[in-house]
Amino acid sequence: MHITRGCLSVLGALLHPLGRFCGSWLNHLRTPERLEQGLVLVLPGIEGQSLLNHDIARGLADGGVRSAIEIYDWTTGVYLLFVHHLRSSRRHRAQSEKIARRIVDYQHSYPGRPVHLVGHSGGGAMAVLALEKLPADVTITSAVLLLAAISPTYNLAAALAHVEQGIFNFHSRFDLFFLGLATLVAGTIDGPHTVSAGMVGFRPATATDAGVPPLDEQRLHQIPFRAAMIADFNCGGHMGVANRVFVARQVAPLLLQGPGPSRPLPSA
Repeated sequence: MHITRGCLSVLGALLHPLGRFCGSWLNHLRTPERLEQGLVLVLPGIEGQSLLNHDIARGLADGGVRSAIEIYDWTTGVYLLFVHHLRSSRRHRAQSEKIARRIVDYQHSYPGRPVHLVGHSGGGAMAVLALEKLPADVTITSAVLLLAAISPTYNLAAALAHVEQGIFNFHSRFDLFFLGLATLVAGTIDGPHTVSAGMVGFRPATATDAGVPPLDEQRLHQIPFRAAMIADFNCGGHMGVANRVFVARQVAPLLLQGPGPSRPLPSA
């Protein structure tokens, strides 16, 4: 079964723009019964809603996540405006505030339930920005960044203050085109023209970065690509982390850890 799902997910990655026409296929993941269990917001990359993020949602469900799983498309919905989605700081501010409000509204209606953010590529960067927009007294359970298009020296202090179990950052040095060359030329979501944290991981601030606190290594969990992940249909490229099998086996367990401090990550 997992081989079939993995292969279909690879095919879906090739046809990913079709996902914007298939949103109703995920209605079974947004039922009132699931909302009673918690909420997972899946934030797409700059392509918007696609079969890539559909597979992330399905993979979470395959892995045992019983919460409601919603794709929150923060883009315009126009595929060809992907550069605008990447570079529009005005849109980033407005949409990150809307994501934060969605979280606050859910917690008001369903207090005490777990809430997670899972963002791929540009969506990973938007997850960080949304965390920063939460009110001071609001936290979520965790955030998972799948090859995030955000600069590696970005100050995560404000975002980390709003997560209970931490931020899990999946990164791969094999994502040479999208998070290497592309963000070096076009820039990351937060602005700098550099390789992304989704490629090289987040880096501690240097001694010259006055006033910038060091990374909170207790709540920032850096997860590099490993050869063993190939068995889960992730070969280290930009689309591999969105494969349904990989998400079910490597990402879903992070959302099932339960309340309280995060547990140690499985060894490679």
